[in-house]
Amino acid sequence: MTDDVTTLAWAYLSRVAEPPCDEIATLVGEVGPVEASQRVAAGEVSDALRERTAARRDIHAAEADLNLLERRGGRLITPDSDEWPTLAFTGFGGAAVRERPQGRPPLALWAIGPARLDEVAERSAAIVGTRACSSYGEHVAAELANGLAEREVTVVSGGAYGIDGVAHRAALAADGPTVAVLAGGIDVLYPAGHSSLLHRISNAGLLLTEYPPGVRPARHRFLTRNRLVAALGAATVVVEAGVRSGAANTAAWARALGRVVCAVPGPVTSASSMGCHVLLRGGAELVTRADEVVELVGRAGEFADEEPRPTGPLDGLSDAEKQVYEALPARGVRSADEIAVASGLAPTAVLGPLAMLEIAGLARRDDGCWRLVRTPP
Repeated sequence: MTDDVTTLAWAYLSRVAEPPCDEIATLVGEVGPVEASQRVAAGEVSDALRERTAARRDIHAAEADLNLLERRGGRLITPDSDEWPTLAFTGFGGAAVRERPQGRPPLALWAIGPARLDEVAERSAAIVGTRACSSYGEHVAAELANGLAEREVTVVSGGAYGIDGVAHRAALAADGPTVAVLAGGIDVLYPAGHSSLLHRISNAGLLLTEYPPGVRPARHRFLTRNRLVAALGAATVVVEAGVRSGAANTAAWARALGRVVCAVPGPVTSASSMGCHVLLRGGAELVTRADEVVELVGRAGEFADEEPRPTGPLDGLSDAEKQVYEALPARGVRSADEIAVASGLAPTAVLGPLAMLEIAGLARRDDGCWRLVRTPP
């Protein structure tokens, strides 16, 4: 495929140790990817790195991996690439992340899709949740993802069953950008039942993974993958989740990375919403619609529209007019003096409000007294 020695070096280093590997990242920072790959292959590295790479350093599959990627229309995105999301990955420099296992940025990313990673990560939100979601969770996730896509916010998720899949489909239906971060090789579409969905994402958005081709998903890789889902979203929205779940793990990564954590409230009797309620008690932003998420991840000055509120005939009244209205009898009539006593206002202070109530159709004058009009004309 290529005689680009640097790209081959990145591809080799991507496979030689289970990512993320702190020792390889440090070595690359010191000597660059080409020399780092040569030293690892020769075993001329520290004892710790020699141990971490012992099982894989003799696997020279970089050219075959890059050929496979090229046949599928993909590319290897590295820190040398123009589309490396430098800003999105700055959160990995914080102490809260460095203290966590796997708290490093990826060494390189295998990608398929027309979207540029640096561009989609500029304005994005991760939507995550349980695989065993309820109809309520499906509805909310679809509404959120659709609304975000319509506002040109990238929807990031993990491609799994449940909330992840609903979010991806809703974004695609709105012709919006969506990114699926995989927990295995770019050629291992998992879950198999989402092969068609993941193909659609690769044609319209972006499939992304730090694992080289052929690597099978495993439990620890899903947990490691979650940090990238969190890093690529300016906010992480948890729609439904158990207390101990992958979605809760993603939210923990988001918080450590300094991202906004949001949660959707659900029925207090629903186990699927318990994780969301725990997050809300811990300070997560309560969100119920896409506009509220856009306000958190959008451009400066971009605010959610005011929530529509029910209106009634008393909404436009002043405080004095409301006092006088409440002093009108439910049945029969009262004089202005009696209304003054009932409202606590001076007799001269009730005449103006009574006139305004009459204009509004809320009160009527009969023979010098006043009565309530139950149904305003």
